Amino acid sequence: MLSLEEISDRLEIQQLLVDYSTAIDTRRFDDLDLVFTPDAYIDYRAMGGIDGNFPEVKKWLSEVLPNFPAYSHLIGNFDVKVMRDAAGDTAGDTAKSRILCFNPMKLSDEGQVLFCGLWYDDEFIRTADGWRMNRRVETKCFDRIV
Repeated sequence: MLSLEEISDRLEIQQLLVDYSTAIDTRRFDDLDLVFTPDAYIDYRAMGGIDGNFPEVKKWLSEVLPNFPAYSHLIGNFDVKVMRDAAGDTAGDTAKSRILCFNPMKLSDEGQVLFCGLWYDDEFIRTADGWRMNRRVETKCFDRIV
């Protein structure tokens, strides 16, 4: 049975994942500062992006994503695990997750859309300001232009 603390941790991490999607979809890239640690590693290469540390990738996102007239993230299949120590007790300061993302991206005003399906494999750390993501790696499921 999950403890109330672990339930709370999982819900906070799930909200952080939603906050990421909202920041990207609303083009409020500075809101990502409340999602990632300053030294986070991000790898978007599986879907044609870059990898690097958070400040570098944030800058890249703010330059590249405005080229798309519209896009959105639909996330689900939340698999969040707060890490446990060798005795099986909740260690409480780190967590991992894997979520599925469906990300349609309008390529032009003429209506062509790129449908992207991917997994986000993430790692989190508890900070003085709450949970923050310190690693994000994409794994490609599919993409198709229609």
